Amino acid sequence: MGTIHKIVEGAQFPMLTLVAGYNGMYRKVTGINVVESIDLIMFCRPNELVVTTGINFPHQDASLEQLVKLAYSKKVAGFIINTGPYIPEIPKSVITFANEHEFPVFQMQWNRRVADLLKTTFQFIATHHQEQSNEEKTLSNLLFHYKYHSDFIEQNLAQLGFLQGTELAIITCTTIGAQSSIERYEVMIQFAFQNRYQRFLKLKYKNHLIFLIGRTQMKTPNIPFSKTVEDIYDKVTKKNGSLDIIIGKGNFHKELENVCKSYDESLTVIKLAQLHNNRFLYKYKDIGTYKLIMDVQNRALIESFNQDILGQLYHYDELHKTDYVSFLRIFLEENGSTSKISERQFIHRNTVLYKIKKIEMLLDMDLSNPFTKTNLYIAFLIEDVLMHK
Repeated sequence: MGTIHKIVEGAQFPMLTLVAGYNGMYRKVTGINVVESIDLIMFCRPNELVVTTGINFPHQDASLEQLVKLAYSKKVAGFIINTGPYIPEIPKSVITFANEHEFPVFQMQWNRRVADLLKTTFQFIATHHQEQSNEEKTLSNLLFHYKYHSDFIEQNLAQLGFLQGTELAIITCTTIGAQSSIERYEVMIQFAFQNRYQRFLKLKYKNHLIFLIGRTQMKTPNIPFSKTVEDIYDKVTKKNGSLDIIIGKGNFHKELENVCKSYDESLTVIKLAQLHNNRFLYKYKDIGTYKLIMDVQNRALIESFNQDILGQLYHYDELHKTDYVSFLRIFLEENGSTSKISERQFIHRNTVLYKIKKIEMLLDMDLSNPFTKTNLYIAFLIEDVLMHK
């Protein structure tokens, strides 16, 4: 995907100098438009670059500032100001607005031809579109059709910078709920990963953004993956008012045929993070006991363990229409704190104590015993795995 970041870093645009809106370099570029009148801004489309010389501005500074603000409201990628006889310099008010709104503003000197800029931009967009198509096809074949394309996948990956023997992993990003699309965060997430990884492949599949990364291709090896994810989460929360995305990372695998396992692992992380409303669960290697349970081949064994521990309580709830099983899960999540349970359940502390005693009687267990708590916790983990396998 062509972005402002690639324009700034590339050598194709020597005529452009980024002067404001540096934090907006994640914006994607899909077109370019020359606008010399405020009335024509209505024809601009999202993700276009807008170019102006100011030739038709009745009031130089005020008109330029108004045009920049209108362009921003149209969700364009960035603004290019051709400084010369009509716009001698970019007003400070425009610089301030661009920085405050993370809106990239470029300066282009008068001796540079707008026609050359248009030609270069069209070539830039066409090239990156072709590259993106090849990357998506390679990653799709790697994850979903490896046995049919194995001879070509290794060669294609090498051409894309992933040499034979590189340990590869998958990062999956998705949204919570069917109403929200991951595409609205695509550019933001991609920009964050561009800052972390030297290269990666990306694929949009259903409501997932899937990234292929290499272990040796990190720009910031001393910064943990969790920091990158939390930065994304903070930006999403700021933009949206709430956090409605989940990011999960699978393990690294050296064999290409096993990279699909990393994708499955990333989905497991997402399921568990959503199940427990845990925004701090990012990586498969951090899921702990879940990993042991999922690797148990004897399904009957873990089902029996779960039934032995929780079966009696489920039976009582079903018979008497009570909620002791869900209460017990909350009891374990809050580490037995009566005050926290009371606050979370909106019930009196005495009611909490009563329910604890009732569960102890039904299960014939001491809930203050650490070994008992461990067995109960494992039983619930088994239940989670069985329900979401």
